[in-house]
Amino acid sequence: AMTEPVTSSVATSDEWFVSGGTRCAARVHRPAGRHGASPAVVMAHGFGAVRALRLYAYAERFAAAGYVVVVFDSRGFGDSEGEPRQVLDIAMQHDDWRAALRFARSLEDVDPDGVVAWGTSFAGGHVLTMASQGEPLAAVVAQVPHVSGPAAVRATGVRAALRLAVPALRDLVAARRGRPPVLVDSVARPGGTGMMTTPDAYPGMMTLFRESELGEDVYPRTVAARIALRIGLYSPGRRAAQIPCPVLVQIVTRDAITPRKVAERAAARIPRSTVRVHDGGHFDPYVAPLFDAVVAEQLEFLTVHVPPHPKDPA
Repeated sequence: AMTEPVTSSVATSDEWFVSGGTRCAARVHRPAGRHGASPAVVMAHGFGAVRALRLYAYAERFAAAGYVVVVFDSRGFGDSEGEPRQVLDIAMQHDDWRAALRFARSLEDVDPDGVVAWGTSFAGGHVLTMASQGEPLAAVVAQVPHVSGPAAVRATGVRAALRLAVPALRDLVAARRGRPPVLVDSVARPGGTGMMTTPDAYPGMMTLFRESELGEDVYPRTVAARIALRIGLYSPGRRAAQIPCPVLVQIVTRDAITPRKVAERAAARIPRSTVRVHDGGHFDPYVAPLFDAVVAEQLEFLTVHVPPHPKDPA
């Protein structure tokens, strides 16, 4: 089976939108030869990760199926502008998401009533938050989503969390004094200092770089340490019952970052949820062998709830 689609039916263009006065990079994948307005899928990566880490593989599949796809990086990360770099601020990322959704709706070949938010891991939490706050979405895809702050902290482990306390406090002080951020690794090996130090985290991230054919020094794998003090307070699953649109929640059995039980409980409270559980770990959906099954399921869900047929221009 071919893992990568033939891309001749998909045209891509590198564009940008403004969020909080800062330019965010947006790569738009379009189905070739389409006339009229198509539904759109807006995508971003998880905690401290960037779109170049395998998100284009999904985007090409969606565009080949008839969707316009916008893949963006948050301010201060990846190919987007914004200083200081690598500062993960939850409210700021929510604003970036709102700006990305506005940008997608503004594209002339997009049906503004057919916009889907696709988020993975931490951004899975963001898209659930957007949907629960009344953002007009046709559907949501939440892949291995972050739903509970306390559960994420418990999954991290007390020792790993304590190792982050000192850099996090130093980073807060630096921010108050207008100094550069104190950075920590997004992923580290078990026993190291990093935001994710479960046994699967470091190899999982390295696999994403390798499978994306990126050198591991192309994008920094760091975040400003202050976010360690905020994760425990961020629980997008709390408002799950308020989400009006159809939601696909994809969960993996051995998720050491966003635990399965907690995700299942949150998904059960979403009125129009489709829940799928796959055998694997947190970093497995992006790459073979799980990628094909996960993306096929996403397309099946989208085809039912937001069919890819273009609306004729009025």
